[in-house]
Amino acid sequence: MFVRKLVEKASKKPGGNYDGLKGGDIDPRVVFHHGVPSGSNTLAYDSIQKILAVSTKDGRIKLFGKDNTQVLLESINAVPSKFLQFVENQGILLNINSKNHIEVWDLEKNLLAHVHAFYEDITSFTVMQQSLYMYVGDSVGNVSVLKLEQESCHIIQMKYTIPYSASHGNSTEVSGDTAVMYILSPPTAESKRLLIIFRDGLIVLWDIRESKTIFTSGVNTLQSLQHETKKVTSACWACPFGSKVVVGYNNGEIFIWSIPSNPIPSESITQSAPICKLNLGYKLDKIPIASLRWVCADGKASRIYVLGVSDIVSSNLLQVILLNDHTEVRTIRLGLQLPEPCIDMEIISSTFSEQSKHKQDCFLVLGNSGHLYAYDDCSIEKYLLQSQSKVPPSLPKEVTVKMPFVDSNITVSKLITDDTNMLTSADEEYLLLAKSIPSLLSFDAKPKDGTHLNAARFSGFSKVKNLYVTGHSDGGINFWDLSYPLLVPILSLKQQSEDDLSLSGIALTSLFFDGNSKLLVSGDQSGMVRIFRFKPEPYVNVSSFLSLQGSTKKGYDHIIQSVRLIKVNGSVLSLNINHSLRHLAVGSSKGHVSVIDVEGPTLLYQSHIASEISTGIISLQFETCSFHGFDKNVLAVATEDSSVLALDSDNGNTLSTNLVHPKKPTRALFMQILDGKDTLVRRSNILNGLDSSKGSNVEDAMPKQSLLLLCSEKAAYIYSFTHVMQGAKKVIYKKKFQSSCCWASTFYTCSDVGLILVFTNGKTEIRSLPELSLIKETAIRGFTYSTSKPNSYADNSICSSPEGELVMVNSDQEIFLFSLSLQKQSFRLLDSFNLTYQKDLMVSQEELASGRIIQKEKKKGMFSSVIKDIVGSKAKNVPEMETEDTKESIEELSTIFSTANFPFDAENTENQAMDEDGDQLDIDDIEIDIPGEKPKEQNMLAALNKEKLASKFMAFKGKVLKQMKTKSEKASPKEEQQDEKVGSVDEIKRRYGFSSAETNVAKIAESKLQENTRKLQGINLRTTEMQDTARSFSSLAKQVLRTEQDRRAS
Repeated sequence: MFVRKLVEKASKKPGGNYDGLKGGDIDPRVVFHHGVPSGSNTLAYDSIQKILAVSTKDGRIKLFGKDNTQVLLESINAVPSKFLQFVENQGILLNINSKNHIEVWDLEKNLLAHVHAFYEDITSFTVMQQSLYMYVGDSVGNVSVLKLEQESCHIIQMKYTIPYSASHGNSTEVSGDTAVMYILSPPTAESKRLLIIFRDGLIVLWDIRESKTIFTSGVNTLQSLQHETKKVTSACWACPFGSKVVVGYNNGEIFIWSIPSNPIPSESITQSAPICKLNLGYKLDKIPIASLRWVCADGKASRIYVLGVSDIVSSNLLQVILLNDHTEVRTIRLGLQLPEPCIDMEIISSTFSEQSKHKQDCFLVLGNSGHLYAYDDCSIEKYLLQSQSKVPPSLPKEVTVKMPFVDSNITVSKLITDDTNMLTSADEEYLLLAKSIPSLLSFDAKPKDGTHLNAARFSGFSKVKNLYVTGHSDGGINFWDLSYPLLVPILSLKQQSEDDLSLSGIALTSLFFDGNSKLLVSGDQSGMVRIFRFKPEPYVNVSSFLSLQGSTKKGYDHIIQSVRLIKVNGSVLSLNINHSLRHLAVGSSKGHVSVIDVEGPTLLYQSHIASEISTGIISLQFETCSFHGFDKNVLAVATEDSSVLALDSDNGNTLSTNLVHPKKPTRALFMQILDGKDTLVRRSNILNGLDSSKGSNVEDAMPKQSLLLLCSEKAAYIYSFTHVMQGAKKVIYKKKFQSSCCWASTFYTCSDVGLILVFTNGKTEIRSLPELSLIKETAIRGFTYSTSKPNSYADNSICSSPEGELVMVNSDQEIFLFSLSLQKQSFRLLDSFNLTYQKDLMVSQEELASGRIIQKEKKKGMFSSVIKDIVGSKAKNVPEMETEDTKESIEELSTIFSTANFPFDAENTENQAMDEDGDQLDIDDIEIDIPGEKPKEQNMLAALNKEKLASKFMAFKGKVLKQMKTKSEKASPKEEQQDEKVGSVDEIKRRYGFSSAETNVAKIAESKLQENTRKLQGINLRTTEMQDTARSFSSLAKQVLRTEQDRRAS
């Protein structure tokens, strides 16, 4: 066997010049993605650049920009996103995945610029929009400050930190409740304060400069009295400058808490009750609040969007509440009926095209299935404002964001490419056309189901470089221009016959289109074959795509010359044509092979293939081969159970009674005859300027014997076609697959022919022919193929061009454009449509203000009142509003965040071994065994002694003072000259609340010592109580024992 293969390999290399398909000849990759990616789970929006980001569970991020620009980014790790946020108008997107890696995406280059590994479990994340700083909250209650270096796009960790003990103050909190759930920067005071919301419900207002808590709230007195435990699940601002925050809990409650907008740093205020409770029915149904969004609008249209999380769909899951002066008395709300439970929501501006004449906001909701639903936000606002009127407006309806496939799914498709065709329209003209096409998120001129087909001028097929033809479940046929990555509609056919211009409603199952002869053939599930003949080009220009849909009897007269129908037995599964004889071969699901003269059309003959398992004919191919020394017109036939045979194409007689099939039949996918005069090779010669009649290296290198390629779900086979015609099985090559294959086809390069395989898990393999050697493999992340059920059609559709361009459709949600070619001209203007970020975007002050939601607040009603019971009479001296952050105040953050505000903790983090003599007091290493905490050492309590701790503390303090005094005595004259500069630094530190190093370290250490001492005292008390209880129990047990003994003795 090995010697035979060597001989065959040598016969394919005359002169040793032919090496077959090489990895350097191809570059398999996804060049463009259109639509909403499957498995979406998180939304984010850049309100200035108008970019929507959608992340998925497998590490992909899809960006939607203006003028139909789209790009799909793929993270290194195929894991879900936890947080997704833009650095607005900077071309930076930050993605935090489930591994707690912070990814920095450069949107100008569409590249992953940096990955910062965070070593704690990230539970909250926010970006300061007026600077490049960001806050990260973790599961242990700490808040870290990170900075984004704009030039390198790298993240560095600052020395400034907010520890749990300093912000929350309760170090005995039960594990799991310490997490920082939300970090909110006041819109007008980003550089001054920070609102921290913990999982246990505590709300803390942190003063950045003073580095301390200046306000606490969130702990309801009634809740503490009833010992009710509830956790924070969502929160957002409810005012334009940070004076109110709305918080949602896991028990369905929603509270609005008041936050001082301009507090006095020297005073610490505590609020014990919220200013408002929203009763929306979530608590009654025990529905946790998953997400909250607040919209600031002019007048009385400010509103809160509330999304509950539940497996049961109800009208209470998504509600919109109007916020005004009467909210506490009368709640005006709107319940939106969702098609499915949802996990995220976002409010965006739908003016994704410069052609839009008016601004229109869009409310997006992301479902559990990954589908995106859109509502007209203007309609929601109108309903809330007019719901109390005598004639209330109609309820807003959701629109499913999906591809423009008219009203039905694609069931079959074809891609016809013509590289020799010169584009007549310039790229600039196409860009203008692309801008006029409504985006997926646009409401302009959309039918009720959300689909839309844009107007396009159509004068003929000859001017289209990449023609994409789709057959649909309702019987319609659409033609699209795919010369550029966008689907541009050019023609839609609903005509079924000469007199019937309406849709049949029967799904199409097979298509054939010949651009040279202007012939279109379609077959459907009922077995009806329709033969369309087109008139000579050019056609009369029609300005509207919708006018080509046959609304009148003469709707297609300027394009369609004739429509002929012929019926076969069973659903049509395969079509092929003999161009020289004008014979059409039709294969049906019931095993019938029909050959039709297309000029009539006339049925020439019909043969039935009696296969053992499945008789469906999945592939047909005409070929002229040598049979017993004579040229024979042959029709190769492949059935669904992987059986192959040959028919005499002149009369339909079988050349042999035996079928060739594998030992274990599986579902066949593809069949192709390969020989030295294959049309694919001749096509390759033409593209390279070679005359096929004179021969070429490619043709001479191919094997002279005819071979038959058969691909099934489990394996690929190369048979000798001469033996197939004789009914004999001769396997030349065979390759078993590791996973299930769902689609296969051949392609050609400049030098050879190859095989591309797509598997159900998204993996693709490129193999050589006929050896079936693996050349390259890759994975199309996010693409999964679902097998069609009986009497239904699959949700996926794949087709390819001879050059190796694939169009892969995933239901009505997304399209992958996949290419094997090294040439980057398969689709024009790819770089332009993949660029969502506009670096030179001119932004008006109005847009900047809308992005920061800065507005004046009225001084009436509950949402603008001064809370006198919290701040008392001193509130009169506090201004209600605060000026916006200045540029200088933002720049001061660099000095603040670069300094360790808790240096003792910073020293222990960076270096815990400082003392040479062993007298170093390390408070952080002391572990106290208290309820709710797991001790690191079991006998720590016995090792601790209050007197010993006190003595070590005094020794440590004295040593620090001594070292500092020694260093000052040894200072050089040059250092003395810098005393003035050092003094200025100390003055800046004192201004922002930082004390000197020795005092600060000593005070912190002393504070921790006192805290641990109190813990020890508490433990001693509990130990004494337990001992007393044990003695009482022992005494009681002895008494019971004596009583029982006395009873038995008596």
